[in-house]
Amino acid sequence: MRISAPVFAVLVLLFSGLPAAAVVGGREAPPAPWVVALFDQAGNFFCGGALIAPDKVVTAAHCTVERSAVGRRDRRAEELTAVAGRADLDSRAGRGSRVAAIWRHPDFTAVTAGDDVATLTLVDPLPYQPVRVAEPGTGPAVVRGWGRTGELRPPSRVLREVDVPIRADAECADLVRGYRPGAMLCAGYPEGGKDACEGDSGGPLTAAGELVGVVSFGHGCARADHPGVYTALARYREWL
Repeated sequence: MRISAPVFAVLVLLFSGLPAAAVVGGREAPPAPWVVALFDQAGNFFCGGALIAPDKVVTAAHCTVERSAVGRRDRRAEELTAVAGRADLDSRAGRGSRVAAIWRHPDFTAVTAGDDVATLTLVDPLPYQPVRVAEPGTGPAVVRGWGRTGELRPPSRVLREVDVPIRADAECADLVRGYRPGAMLCAGYPEGGKDACEGDSGGPLTAAGELVGVVSFGHGCARADHPGVYTALARYREWL
C-alpha cells in the first residue's frame, strides 16, 4: 500500500494490517543475484521478488495491484521490468527483463486474507541461478528487501537482510488474526526488533538457502508480539 501523505502513512502503519515494506534491525545483504527488484514504467522501484526459474519471478499478489489516492488498478505486464543481480538500486548492475505476463492467484482479494502470491513471466531469461522453493519448518530464516529500516524511517536503496525465526503455526494463529496454517508463515521475535517493513513486499524469506515464503503483511514493523506474515510458497508450488 503506497500512501503519499505522511500523516496517513503513519496512521495506517499504526492501526492496520499493511503490505510489508523494508528490513528493520538488519544489515547490508551479501550478494544474492536471484533477489529481484521490480520497477514500474516510470523506473520507480515498488516491490521485491525472487527468481525461481530463468524466466520466472515469484512475488506477492498485492504487488500486481497499484494503489494511489484515486483508487487502485491492476498493473499491466508491459509496464513492468524485473532486475536481478542489483543490490544497489542506484547502480546499473545486474540484468533486467521486461515482463511478458502476470499470473495472480485467482482467490486473492486482500493481503490479510491470504493467497498473496503471483508470478511474472519474463520476456528474456536472466543469467542467474534461480532459488529453489522448499517446504518451510520452524527455526532460523532470513528476509531480504529494500524497504524501510523502521516504521518512520526511509527505505534503503541497498539490499538488506535480517535473521528472523519462523514461528510454529499455533503461535502464529494466536498472534495474527485470520492466520491460515499451511498457506501462511509468520516470523519474528516475541520482543520484536527485527522484521520486514513497508517496501519489502514480495521479497524472499529463505531458510537454509531455500525459498520458503514471500513478504506479505504485518502490523507496523518489528513490534513485540506482532510477527511478520509471509505467503507459504510450498502450498502454491503447483501454481508456480
